[in-house]
This record gives sequence, C-alpha cells and structure tokens, in this order.
Amino acid sequence: MTIGESRKEIVRHIHSIYDEVEGTNIAELLLEHITRLQRIERVVKKDQPLAAEQVQLLNAAIERLQNHEPVQYITNEAWFAGMKLYVDRSVLIPRPETEELVEWILKEFRMLRRSPFGQNVRCKILDVGTGSGCIAIALKKNLPAAEVWACDVSDEALNIARMNADALQAAIDFVPLDFLNKEQRKQLPQVDVIVSNPPYVPQKDKTEMRKNVVDFEPSAALFVPDNDPLIFYSAIADFGKGKLSSKGVIYVEIHEGLGAQIRKLFQEKGYGFIEIKKDLQGKDRMAKVMSYEL
Repeated sequence: MTIGESRKEIVRHIHSIYDEVEGTNIAELLLEHITRLQRIERVVKKDQPLAAEQVQLLNAAIERLQNHEPVQYITNEAWFAGMKLYVDRSVLIPRPETEELVEWILKEFRMLRRSPFGQNVRCKILDVGTGSGCIAIALKKNLPAAEVWACDVSDEALNIARMNADALQAAIDFVPLDFLNKEQRKQLPQVDVIVSNPPYVPQKDKTEMRKNVVDFEPSAALFVPDNDPLIFYSAIADFGKGKLSSKGVIYVEIHEGLGAQIRKLFQEKGYGFIEIKKDLQGKDRMAKVMSYEL
C-alpha cells in the first residue's frame, strides 16, 4: 500500500463517522504520525509504499478511529498555537476557540496602551484548570517575562502539562488543587491575570454531543451540573476578589449559550467591566472581566 492509497483507505473507512473534509484532515494527521513526513513530502512521495510495520500501525489506527476514538489520542499529538503537545485521555484535546482566547490575550498585551502591566509585561498569570498546559505554555512562550502559574485537580493532567512545558522549555509553576475548594485556593498567589477554559457544558447537553468527545475525553474537564452551570465562573470571580491585583484582568472561555448569565454573575460579584466576545463562528465563546471600568 502506497502513501497515496493509504490516505484514501483511511477516509473510506471513516466516511460514516466524519465528512470528507474532516476525514481527510484526520487522514493527514495520522499519516504524518506514521510516516514522519510533512504534507508536501507525502504528496511528492505519494507512490512510495508503506513499510510492513507502518501498515500494521495504520490498520490498528483505523480500527480505533472506527470506534470513534479521536486521532489525537491515537497519535498522542495535538497542535495548539503552533506548538505540538502530548495528549492522552487524561486531558482535553485543545480546541481552535481556545487558541482564539489566547490570541485575544496576546493581542491585548501587544496594544500596550490598553495593557495595565507596562511594556515588559512583568505580570503574574494564573491558568485555572490547565489540562494539557496549552494555555499556560502558549502565554509563557509569547510573554517570557511573565510569571505563569497553572493549577488542576487532576494529577494525571498535571503530569502531562509538566511534560509539555519541559519539552517546550516553558518555566511554569504547576499546583495540584481543587479550585472549587476555597481552602485549597488560598495557596495560590496574588496575580494580575486569571485565564481559564473551565468545565462549562451542562450534563443535559451530553446526549447531543459526538461519541468521540463523550466516550473518550475526560468528563470532569467538560461537564458541570445542570442546576449550577456557572460553578467554576463563580469560583473564579470569588478568587479574583481576593487575589486579583487592582488592575487585574480575567479571561475565560464560555458556553455559547451562557454569555448573558456570565455577564450577570460577574456584575453581581462586583466587577465593573465585562466584555463578551464572539469566536470566528460568530458564537459567544469568550469573556474579559475587570474590577474597574475602562
């Protein structure tokens, strides 16, 4: 089987699960992992046969894909903000909208007159629920003068975040704790920026979600109780009242249908500025919060 034939074979076997565009993207990710060739190299070498061990890897991967397992867990690789990260079922697969959140933060820091921290950005940043470490690492790589902290309740997730930070040479302070526990939160430092992609999907939405998410990604990192979907935002707001600097900023990813509720929550907690931002799909997916008005 050649490289070109293997691409078609992958798409053919998963066409009932993924449309042609998504199936082709999955095929390219899988073939890059198996062949260790870049896309242009695979095009040039499309008639090159796969080695016997590569065919074995391909067949095993196709079987896992047919069971709805995400390709990122099969390859243990995910791209985020130009960085290759290790991922497994202990952590969420980084999403494009989370990249948009990071880019929003970095854009604001580049516009120095809107940044309260000055040109060198010597601020302290906390990433709540870091998972794979994608947000914390991206911020540290782009804001090297910043002191970056990250916390998570999952020891397995923190192990992966540390692995990714080490591989990408990003100096980050990782802290194991349950952020919903007020006593445990006390060990975290005073910070200038809080950023988080917390669990925010109500349990009732689970039936509408795809099997590759529900069956494989960690539920604790996705779902919140139907009767308290803003539980993590409330905890972040409370933490910010005690540990956010006077000109500090909170950036969070949000559920597309809960923007108005999140605005109300932060207003009721005494924050003076709340901005809800749409993602590239036109959905309310991010919020910026400050204790003072601009």
